[in-house]
Amino acid sequence: MNPTISVVTPVYGCDGCLKELYTRIKQAVEAISPSFEIIMVNDESPDPSWQTIQALAKKDARVKGIALSRNFGQHSAITAGLDYSTGDWVVVMDCDLQDQPEEIKSLYYKAQEGYDIVFARRAKRKDTWLKRMQSKLFYKVYDYFTEGTTDASIANFSICSRSVVDQLCLLREKSRSYPLFLKWLGFKWTVIDVKHAARGEGKSSYNWSKLINLAIDSIVSQSNKPLRLSITFGFGIALFSLIYGLFLIYKYFFLYQPVAGWTSVMVSLYFLGGLTFANLGIIGLYIGKIFDETKDRPLYVVRTKIGFDQGYEPLLTTHEKKKG
Repeated sequence: MNPTISVVTPVYGCDGCLKELYTRIKQAVEAISPSFEIIMVNDESPDPSWQTIQALAKKDARVKGIALSRNFGQHSAITAGLDYSTGDWVVVMDCDLQDQPEEIKSLYYKAQEGYDIVFARRAKRKDTWLKRMQSKLFYKVYDYFTEGTTDASIANFSICSRSVVDQLCLLREKSRSYPLFLKWLGFKWTVIDVKHAARGEGKSSYNWSKLINLAIDSIVSQSNKPLRLSITFGFGIALFSLIYGLFLIYKYFFLYQPVAGWTSVMVSLYFLGGLTFANLGIIGLYIGKIFDETKDRPLYVVRTKIGFDQGYEPLLTTHEKKKG
């Protein structure tokens, strides 16, 4: 019996790539199974991407489109596609043609060796030097705070089984990272090397500001090391202050040397004040994350969709059932 393959791709700023993307995905997946669906999630792209998705869906019933009400971010868009997917195996890939659809076959056949998840590792990245440097810096900082090891050449391009997708869809945290969540689930996974192409159209929406925000969100969501570091710094400064205070007392009573005036006092106050505010900021980030989770807002809002059966909605997650 042929498996059903779902291909999920978040769409933003790549209208010119979508027709070629559809054609190449179709050719690649047809070599595996005639039963497949292509789910394109329009993350409120500023170009005519949604009109192109609609045209493709009208041309081929296996193309399905989801238009989000606003830009919720790449990982929330991926979540929307996963929620609506029905395949036995689900492929996630970017829409800019850097992830080459022809590699889907390699991912699928590797998964048949007994793996639940197969990641695509970009053997020779075609990104700019600046993009590669941003990525390496992001993962070095992330690995330091989470005490893990992350391969910067692995992104979203992957295939996973239905059982993995079902469990992944139960994770409804607001701060999301698709590949990190997959690894956290603990299913059997592996990596294969794939070819990486130059970007087909547009440019990456991840600038320095977005990468910094993503790093902070990921670190605060996945690790409490910043809190532990702030405690260590606090005790370290307290110990240093105690030793320095004892030294000043010794200097005053035994060496008969008076302590210098206000300069050292003011410097110490500013230093301690800065550290106090920094630690409060770290604590505030964690409190802010807790606040975001307690608001219990949906990860995305669907404005409209095309290609799905009338009235079709994804199965409620355990979390949503509890809410109801």
